[in-house]
Amino acid sequence: MVTPTFTFNTTADEVATAFAGEIQGKNVLITGTSLNGLGFETARVIAKHANLVIITGYNAERLKRSQEAIKKDVPTANVRLLTLDLASLAGVRKAAAEANTYSEPLHVLIHNAAAAIGPYKLTVDNLENQMATDHLGPFLFTKLLAPKLLASATKDYTPRVVFVSSAAHAFGAGVNFDTIALPNPEKYTSTTAYFEAKSANVLTAIELSKRSKGTINAYSLHPGVIYTNMNQKEESIADMQALGILGPDGRPNEEKFQWKTIPQGAATTVAAAFDPCLNDQPGAYLEDSTVSNQAIAAHSSDPVNAERLWDVTEKIIGETFTF
Repeated sequence: MVTPTFTFNTTADEVATAFAGEIQGKNVLITGTSLNGLGFETARVIAKHANLVIITGYNAERLKRSQEAIKKDVPTANVRLLTLDLASLAGVRKAAAEANTYSEPLHVLIHNAAAAIGPYKLTVDNLENQMATDHLGPFLFTKLLAPKLLASATKDYTPRVVFVSSAAHAFGAGVNFDTIALPNPEKYTSTTAYFEAKSANVLTAIELSKRSKGTINAYSLHPGVIYTNMNQKEESIADMQALGILGPDGRPNEEKFQWKTIPQGAATTVAAAFDPCLNDQPGAYLEDSTVSNQAIAAHSSDPVNAERLWDVTEKIIGETFTF
């Protein structure tokens, strides 16, 4: 087998085509699949080849629009809708209970959804919104769907969990363990909360791979700097401008960053989900659809931090994640 070569400019379609044989017959669940976002593009290209693509979101109307758009582009696609509110632990449990009634096993779980960067906000569980949506909800969802993932395993196939993180995981000091369960509005900044949540994604991929002892392979990734529905939200624009990602006009700052298109941005997610070369690299971090472990910040690769985050998260959700 010739190993494909991927670059900054590679698109999700190109990656999916390269791994079409790997995608065929697979059942995939992707969170955060609104139009004009990475999750939608990921779902669209995977749906061309997969047996089943389950798309999720908290807004049923938007979810339906995404399904219709995928079916219009890929008439043969088998797309199922699942309403999921990651900012509510009860909402996560409800969605997982529904998914667990599906007859099909689950081969790949892709955590793409993320909260908008914005002002301090608590969830219904009194948790900080970004950490809850980007880490705590996905952790619980993974835990509850683990039996369905494990059911897809064969002697030749290991199920995967993919976390869409960011190069921003390296900014700041990493996860503040004191404020995960007890958010402090006086110490909150929207960007620091984002950096911490993305660091948590990398740590969780590493620890999940370790604790599963080869039964589940988890990966994290940086998709690139992309102009999506996330950084177009009103509450996010000022912070995006402060970081220099958006210019004074609210448009992409092309002087400071090299931007990817949405199809280019979704490519690394598809690679993390299906590249067979990753089978012996559980916990790897990817950029530009290739392994880039050297880009992981020390605080986000520290095994002590990874273990501590896991234990703290289990306490918050009130459940132990066993395999």
